Amino acid sequence: MRGYAGKFLEIDLETEKIKTVSFEDEILRTYLGGRGLGTKILWDRLGSKWETIDPLGSENILLAMTGPLTGYYPGGRICITGKSPQSNGIVGSTIAGEFGIELRCAGWDGIIITGSASEPSYLSIIDSEIELKKADHIWGKEGKETFKILVKEGREELFNKKSEYGEWKNPAILYIGPAAENKSRMAVVSGKWTHAAGYGGYGGVMGSKNLKAIVAKGSGPLPEVSDADKTFDLLDKACKDLMDNDAFRRWGTGYIGYDCGARTSSEPIRNWQEEWHDERSFGADRFEQRVWIKRYWGDFGCQTTCYKIAMCKTGPFKGAIDDNPDYELQAYLGPNLGLYTPEEAVYTSSRMDDLGICGIQGGNVLGFAGELYQRGILSKDDLDGIDLKWGDAKAFGDLAEKIAHREGIGDVLAEGTYRAALKLGEMKGTDLTKYVVHGKAIGCGAHGIRSHLDFPTDIAYACSVQGGDHTSVAALPLDHGNSELNTLLHDSGVYCWFNVFSIRDGLLWEFLEAVTGWGITEEEWYSRLAPSVIHIQRAVLLLGGPDIKWSPLEDDENPDRFYEPLPSGPNKGDKIDIATFKDMRKEYFETVGWDERGIPKSEVLKSLGLDDVDKALREKLN
Repeated sequence: MRGYAGKFLEIDLETEKIKTVSFEDEILRTYLGGRGLGTKILWDRLGSKWETIDPLGSENILLAMTGPLTGYYPGGRICITGKSPQSNGIVGSTIAGEFGIELRCAGWDGIIITGSASEPSYLSIIDSEIELKKADHIWGKEGKETFKILVKEGREELFNKKSEYGEWKNPAILYIGPAAENKSRMAVVSGKWTHAAGYGGYGGVMGSKNLKAIVAKGSGPLPEVSDADKTFDLLDKACKDLMDNDAFRRWGTGYIGYDCGARTSSEPIRNWQEEWHDERSFGADRFEQRVWIKRYWGDFGCQTTCYKIAMCKTGPFKGAIDDNPDYELQAYLGPNLGLYTPEEAVYTSSRMDDLGICGIQGGNVLGFAGELYQRGILSKDDLDGIDLKWGDAKAFGDLAEKIAHREGIGDVLAEGTYRAALKLGEMKGTDLTKYVVHGKAIGCGAHGIRSHLDFPTDIAYACSVQGGDHTSVAALPLDHGNSELNTLLHDSGVYCWFNVFSIRDGLLWEFLEAVTGWGITEEEWYSRLAPSVIHIQRAVLLLGGPDIKWSPLEDDENPDRFYEPLPSGPNKGDKIDIATFKDMRKEYFETVGWDERGIPKSEVLKSLGLDDVDKALREKLN
């Protein structure tokens, strides 16, 4: 076995028992790691009682998984997964940084966390030394402060335990903020200053387990590869290809903060009431000139180095510091809230990151609340005195504080936009779900589909097994570059898929072969391996529960807003045609192996060896 350490760390927080787990080669070959292997583990352990598992209860399992290419292919990441508090399905949510590399160098391929700690705790991993420590001194603290304290403590512990190594570099840290401690369904698992695994709501799972952080440091090498010479050669080729993508390295995804509004009419504006703007004040050059304080910030082994650091240098938000907001945060915490200056976007992004709220999900719910206030459905009294007008960054920041601490209306909004709409609809006596832009209770990524000029298609969010996740959209053909069967490879190999945009054809498959020696082909991946994961994810999404279940076909729909015509811009009048959408959905169901209702076919599941999945679906959905 090559490309793997060969063992996984499992810890029961309730009993503090620690054990080592391993998987047969065939399981690893089929599911690889990350999202794929996480899905398999969750099904095997929780599938028989999926509908009764409370995602924010002690029975849920939290996984932090590497993949065979973590640390080898440019751009290190770690995949966080479990039963999602948002969709009640499984979401593979990856986060950039050194954590996956440190974990593998410590001798582990992943972490399986069960139970809940009796008091606030954090997990320390130094090679084979595993310790659960008290976290009272950091519980309640915000993101950057938590990170600073744990870096200092981690470095001191490393020096004290292994002084012969001299001065240590920082350990890698995953941590949560106040929103997760209060079990918000929109809470993230954070890394470094402002990196985050946001889709899925797994920060809330960590919070429910009283787990404030995981600190990891490894002093060993990465696992052996099958062909070291070939791996080095392919790494060199990949890096040379990535260097040619100069625009992406210079600007990161932030360069489309203006582009998606002005060119493709696909950017959320005031809760998706519009998707077009020509506000040049929001151009990438304005961010570079006014707020950048560091450019070309990259994570381990990343040739692209698309991250920047930005800070408000003047004005009311002076001192606010964050990553230069990537496109998703620029859009959702900028035009979506009626904000069009770099300083406002940096301020709102920094607040969400420090509070530990997903910028996409949090931006989605803030925009939803903003529209309800605009329409007079929510009053100033409902918002505890906040005058939630479009374009008021401070007001939206204040509401984010309430959400993180579940104060007043923040307690309802912390449940995420869809659940908040149901609850507020009951309170106000009207249907508010028509103002929710989501896929299976997960706020859609900041890429609209009405203009048909951005990458998601009509079925992208409606048919995705990860709901509104823009990084895992349904698409045809199944081997299309945007198809979730394709992004599943990146989420399971666990590396940054931004680093595949400009590489030469076939290089990724050669890389996987050089590392693992398994000889996995594209044909096998799209016909057998990827479907094995997608069908399990689809099955648990349909099983759902305990609070929300999704009806096959009926809930495989776009949000109401995407059927409304765009009101402005060069694509004014464009919308999703219902008949066209239904034809595309029908074709997708058939192609991926689901019946006319969207339920995985019995013969398909059995051909993949998923007989237990088939049995569960027949018993519980028929």
